[in-house]
Amino acid sequence: MSFYVYLSGEIHTDWRDEIQRGAEAAGLDVVFTAPVTDHDASDAAGDHLGAEDKQFWRDHQSSKINAIRTRTLIEQSDMVVVRFGDKYKQWNAAFDAGYCAALDKPYVTLHSEDIVHPLKEVDADAQAWCTTTDQVVEILRYVLKA
Repeated sequence: MSFYVYLSGEIHTDWRDEIQRGAEAAGLDVVFTAPVTDHDASDAAGDHLGAEDKQFWRDHQSSKINAIRTRTLIEQSDMVVVRFGDKYKQWNAAFDAGYCAALDKPYVTLHSEDIVHPLKEVDADAQAWCTTTDQVVEILRYVLKA
């Protein structure tokens, strides 16, 4: 039985690769999915629908196209990992966590201790708060092999 895990959030580090390598090393049957992590490609997802004069409408168009992927993969997942990085504000990650909460979809957060306060509501509904990718892998190991 494969366990489906959606890896949401920060796109500027290799945290997804770390979790995937850890799960593979632990022999876990996990299928990982994620949003489009190429920032330019994500921003241009709706460009084929026609040029927009205002940035708001370009972003609006692309966000709708990206939402098809994001919502579908979150809904199909058994668990979601939501990563909040240190450098950028990840509004999309917070939105994904809220979507998981609304769906009653299990999710864990992954972020440093210095942003606990701004994420208190997001963490309050999470099944766990992790500070390392190894902790995420250990949760997966426990869930799948305990």
